Order: sequence, then C-alpha cells, then structure tokens
Amino acid sequence: MNSYEVARAHMIVSQLRPNGIVDRRLLDAFAAIRRELFVPEPLRAVAYIDEGLPLGAGRYLMEPRVAARLLQAASVQPADTALVVGAGSGYEAAVLAYLARSVVALEEDANLARMARAALVEHGIASVGVVEGPLRQGHKPRAPYDVILLGGAVAELPPEIGQQLADGGRLVGVMRPPGGIGRGVICTRTEGVLAHRPIFDAATPLLPGFSPRPAFTL
Repeated sequence: MNSYEVARAHMIVSQLRPNGIVDRRLLDAFAAIRRELFVPEPLRAVAYIDEGLPLGAGRYLMEPRVAARLLQAASVQPADTALVVGAGSGYEAAVLAYLARSVVALEEDANLARMARAALVEHGIASVGVVEGPLRQGHKPRAPYDVILLGGAVAELPPEIGQQLADGGRLVGVMRPPGGIGRGVICTRTEGVLAHRPIFDAATPLLPGFSPRPAFTL
C-alpha cells in the first residue's frame, strides 16, 4: 500500500466507523475514491485528515465524517439521481457516483469546476456531470432529484432548491442559522411538504451566497 492508501484506510477506521458509519456501500465508496485527487496539490499529503480543507476563494472540502454522516442519512439507492449543490472540487459527487445512478455536480466557481472535471476524469468516473451556475438556483433542467447534498453549510434553504427534490426524496446538508450552531439535517419531501430533522452538530463553513441575510434596522 502507498501512503495515500494507508491514510484512506486510517480515515475509515478512525473517522468514519467511530462516527456510526456502518453502511457497507458507503464505506466501500469512501475506500475507493482517491481523495488526494480532489484537493490542491500542496495539500495532498493531508488530504485524509479530519478537518475541512481549503480549496481557495473561501471554499472548503467538507470533513470526511460530516460528508459520510450526511450521505448515510440520505440512504442513497442505486437507481437514484443526485444533485450536489456547491460541488467544489467534486469529491462528494465522486462518492455519490458509487452509490447512485447519476450525479449532477453544480458549481458556480469556474476554477473549482475545472478542478472537479479534471479529478473526475483522472479517477475514471463518467456518471457525474459538472455544471456551472448560481448555487442558490439549483439545477432545474435535471430535476427532480432523489437525493440533494449541500456541499457546505447554509443559513436557510432556498425554496428553489427544495422544489427540485422528488416526492420521497432526501435533502441533506448543514444548516447554520444566524447566531446558532451548525447542524447536519435531513429534509424529506412528502406530497409537496418538506420536513426537517436535525441529526448531528457540525462546524461546516458556509457556502458563498448562503450567509444569513442582514437584519433590517431603522
């Protein structure tokens, strides 16, 4: 095993399993994806640490355990179609590619979108389509989605994204309301109604454009 393979195995044993990750398909996906391909080259030596990694322009790659807990809660099925909002360098989209039928990786930063495409090609993953556009609008042309993953924290969920979830679909991400702590949540859509349920605390950085709206003052 090379050093990256050792670090990947250690991530699963020391970060994922102790945090309740038991889904075998999900563990196999994390074991298969070469996380070092999805971070800037100077950070490849620390690609598997249990911290968010800076990707540039104020963006971060989520901690492995946070992404894993969100994806386990989403119960991704082989026939599902998935959307990643704020795909960044494409790592979570690559993991989803091992779980779902197809994945749309939405990114508004052109440099990150290029990085994601290059990493996915190097990994030989063809079932992920990287698209560029405003994150708050989601990606309506491929909607509805069985699974939506938010690639960073949001203060509130834009209705445009919630409306792109299929009936029976699951949306997972970290919500950080103004003045509050971040919490991983799962949202399910049943007969057009979204229900939210918190599942764990998380200090995930906010996605650009999803910060709390300024309060109105006189």
